[in-house]
Amino acid sequence: MNVGFFSHTAAALVYLLLTLVSLTRWRGKQQGFTLALACIVTTLWAGVVAVQAAYHTIPVAVIWSLEILRSGIWLIFLVRILNYAMEADTAEFKFFRFITYEIAGLTTLLLGLVWLQPLLAELGYLSSVGHPQMVGHVVLALTGMALVEQFYRNTRPEQRWHIKFLCFALGGMFAYDFYLYTNALLLNRISGDLWMGRGGVLVLLAPLFAISMARNPGWALDIFVSRNIVFHTATLLTAGSYLLLMSVVGYYIKFHGGEWGAFVQIVFLAGAFLVLLLLLFSGQIRAKLRVFLSKHFFNYAYDYREVWLKLIRGLSEKNRSVPLEERVIGVLADLVESPSGVLWVGDKQGDFVWRANYRNPAIEISKIRRDDALVEFIRSERWVVNLNEIERLPELYKGMARPFWLEDYANPWLFVPLFQDDNLIGIVLLNQPRTAINWNWEVIDLLRTSGRQAASYLALKEAAGKLAEARQFEGFNRLSAFVIHDLKNLIAQLSLIVRNAEKHLDNPDFVKDAIGTVDHAVTKMSRLMSQLKNAKADDCAVEVNLDDAIKEAIKSRASQLPVPVFKNIGEKSFKVTANADRLASAFEHVIHNAQDATDKSGFIRVSLQTYEDQAIVEIEDNGCGMNIDFIRSRLFKPFETTKGLTGMGIGAYECREYIRSLGGDVEVMSIVGEGSRFSFRIPSKTEEVQAELIEVAQ
Repeated sequence: MNVGFFSHTAAALVYLLLTLVSLTRWRGKQQGFTLALACIVTTLWAGVVAVQAAYHTIPVAVIWSLEILRSGIWLIFLVRILNYAMEADTAEFKFFRFITYEIAGLTTLLLGLVWLQPLLAELGYLSSVGHPQMVGHVVLALTGMALVEQFYRNTRPEQRWHIKFLCFALGGMFAYDFYLYTNALLLNRISGDLWMGRGGVLVLLAPLFAISMARNPGWALDIFVSRNIVFHTATLLTAGSYLLLMSVVGYYIKFHGGEWGAFVQIVFLAGAFLVLLLLLFSGQIRAKLRVFLSKHFFNYAYDYREVWLKLIRGLSEKNRSVPLEERVIGVLADLVESPSGVLWVGDKQGDFVWRANYRNPAIEISKIRRDDALVEFIRSERWVVNLNEIERLPELYKGMARPFWLEDYANPWLFVPLFQDDNLIGIVLLNQPRTAINWNWEVIDLLRTSGRQAASYLALKEAAGKLAEARQFEGFNRLSAFVIHDLKNLIAQLSLIVRNAEKHLDNPDFVKDAIGTVDHAVTKMSRLMSQLKNAKADDCAVEVNLDDAIKEAIKSRASQLPVPVFKNIGEKSFKVTANADRLASAFEHVIHNAQDATDKSGFIRVSLQTYEDQAIVEIEDNGCGMNIDFIRSRLFKPFETTKGLTGMGIGAYECREYIRSLGGDVEVMSIVGEGSRFSFRIPSKTEEVQAELIEVAQ
């Protein structure tokens, strides 16, 4: 007698007792019957292994058959419990019935390999079932661990008390089997110590089974089965079946490959495993599997509870390094298996400007104009525009053609509108999906609803940004109040000097003290004026010659190198209705920045070109330049500055905002290391613009 005999004899007696207990507590439910059957098979298996350990009289095929049946019955027991909570003919019920068939099929295949081994060996196809048998047991153990994990995860928290010991017991049993057979695969033999000790391990697990039986007399658990368990279980079973098939093929190659058979087998198995890894980590393959499962096992394409939780989680996680705009594209792209996308957000002019990319969409479109046919269609119809449908079903799009500005791009697929109430605040463009999507009303409604949710988050962020900006202006106004207070004190000091001048003008000490006071006042006022630059009060709008405003700005900056050079192309005058000081200040600010960014030996060119209804003022330099990210996100953002403590960060913002208030705009082109060009587009004076300016001035 050896350790294996005593170990498995004890296991046989303990599980015989469990069998009796399960039969006395069985209340006619399928789960109870399957549990009793699993205990019976385990008892029989332990008894046979014990006899074999002592007398070595049992055929090896019988032992392997009981080994396979034991694992298979426990797996079917787990699936039965999961299936009990579902109504018949539902998608989940059908899926787990399919899983039952797969487990039964895998078990039958392994049993066939065991019993057909002599015939296969006689025919020369297989001399040993060892390697395929080990792989099969590894697959069964992996399947068991995955089902146990999903069983626990998908049981409602308040009911996990009923099943936690069952999960510990089955998880321990399958984990031990996994270790036993993976170790056998590595060493090409089963460890005798591990094999003999398994009976003792099952004895230790028996009390956990007993507690679970006591806590679950009817096994009537309320289990929520998510699509994740369907997806991961299907993936695991498919991978296991693939590995088993590759092992059989590998052994066929070994015994029919002649002198190179062993070498070819190793290379083939390594290649097959590598292919499996590539397939498991392929986003396209995973997307195809999700779509396949949704089509064939579920009535709806989406698990809306999971989709909505994932959507909210993706949009609301603030501690992530990914900006909200990029996350908006990502959550919408994941709904339809799109790999990448672009987001445009509406600006004050009504145009839609680039805001973010998701991954690498390979689409470089900085702006969609507000009068574009696409924007007008989306605004009027509130429709998700499918570019694949425009030519195929033009009646759905009222004859709208594919946007001409997408002609250079082959991958664009969907335009998803982001509406907040009746306001279109953004447009997301998604690229072609990884796998074919069943395009129907369910997908369209999900995208529209998700777009509204995403729009609310963007609007909230925009409102928060405006609030922060308002608070910064509030702080700036508070600073102005302090400055006014200092100016009042300076005025009081200078007024005192003026009043005493006639009386003490001949007193040298008074003159010396007065000069010192004036010098101090001038220094302080210069500092205050520097801080308050670009924050002057509005004067009334008047008719201004644009040529004169440019020359005034150049004159004020002529003391710093490089000196700007002005050229009026066409030498025509152009008049606008504006505040002369603010207009000159806008030009002066850009010239000043150009001087700071350009070497003294460089150049700054200012040009004016007039047309019938507008003028273009360009300020060009060959300085250090700016990258596109800085221009998009920081250049015109208030209180953003690259000058440290010497700048306040509102010059460029104030410049563009004032030009826009005239009905124009400022555009920037820049290349790092080569220079920048600011283009001011200023319309001629109109009654509408003049009325607006007068209203602002009042």
